[in-house]
Amino acid sequence: MYDSQTNSIGLFETMPLLTIHHKTEYRYDRPVGFGEHRLMLRPRDGHDIHVLSERLDIFPNPSSLRRIHDVFGNSVAIAGFDTEADRLAFDSTITVEHYPLENIALLPDDEAYYYPFAYEPDELADLTPSMTPQYSDPDGALAAWARQFLSNGNRTLTLDLLVGMTHGVRASFGYRKRHEHGTQHPLDTLSIGSGTCRDFALFMMEALRRLGIAARFVSGYIFIPGDEAHGYVGGGNTHAWVRAYLPGAGWVEFDPTNGIVGSRDLVRVAVARDPHQALPLHGTYLGPADAYLGMDVTIHVLSVGEEGSAC
Repeated sequence: MYDSQTNSIGLFETMPLLTIHHKTEYRYDRPVGFGEHRLMLRPRDGHDIHVLSERLDIFPNPSSLRRIHDVFGNSVAIAGFDTEADRLAFDSTITVEHYPLENIALLPDDEAYYYPFAYEPDELADLTPSMTPQYSDPDGALAAWARQFLSNGNRTLTLDLLVGMTHGVRASFGYRKRHEHGTQHPLDTLSIGSGTCRDFALFMMEALRRLGIAARFVSGYIFIPGDEAHGYVGGGNTHAWVRAYLPGAGWVEFDPTNGIVGSRDLVRVAVARDPHQALPLHGTYLGPADAYLGMDVTIHVLSVGEEGSAC
């Protein structure tokens, strides 16, 4: 909950334990070989998320399985195979303890209380890649869209700007599932007026960067309460949102698909400069192109001890 009078994001209740079940299965019309597969399914441990248990079942059994941290500190599992099969399945079950954002308040003395603000030189050196737009905007349409959230004639409260943009995306664009891989160009999202959660996260991230605000892409999961009173969309799949860096507050998360400010109901898995660096699962198979039949993905995010909370 955002309070514009105090320029703060208010207290949230502690979320219950959550169990995330994520299964992906690839199907083929004949046995094929498999190249290396990289998985980003394990939530990022921190003061707000604790992984309590984790199980990963893979069919066929991999010949090797190792874990690394990528350049952003994301946990990546890398599976290698030496067996052919007509299906490839990854079945992950993870239970986390989640402490969502409780309070973010920017005080008038804070550097980021008003926009524009400046980053400290030591921070700027690390934040510059997250401040640099990655997609073209030749006519300035995306920059103009971003500037509409600045106050006219008055100083702009930074949280007003960020919250306004988060809700602006939700109000102005229509959510739709798209089966094609990847994300669409932010200018396509602007012209079409619709997109997926990954499209909206990329769009807002690039809009913030055009205002000089450091922003990163986040991939993870969304918990949809059983009463569905929040009107969330994006359940049953991996989810995506954006985070912005504010001096004095650190990285703060914003979900433009659902208008969420802070990390309530969001379970962060991967953080990256660009969406292609935060793919939940990718790899190759060795065989004819027409051998591939399709892929099935099943994701449930459940409150431990409660029923009817499947996404």
